[in-house]
Amino acid sequence: MTYIKYAVAVIALVFLQACENPETYPVSGEDCGPNDPVLDLNAEDCTVPGV
Repeated sequence: MTYIKYAVAVIALVFLQACENPETYPVSGEDCGPNDPVLDLNAEDCTVPGV
């Protein structure tokens, strides 16, 4: 029974992601563009403080 729940959840996530607008950020809804500050981020910028 739990496998069915997991399968339904995965299928629902796939369909819900397909409804997102790729031209905006999902949380803020702001438009994406060539001047976004996140384009300059590197993996080294994403560290956990205190580690």
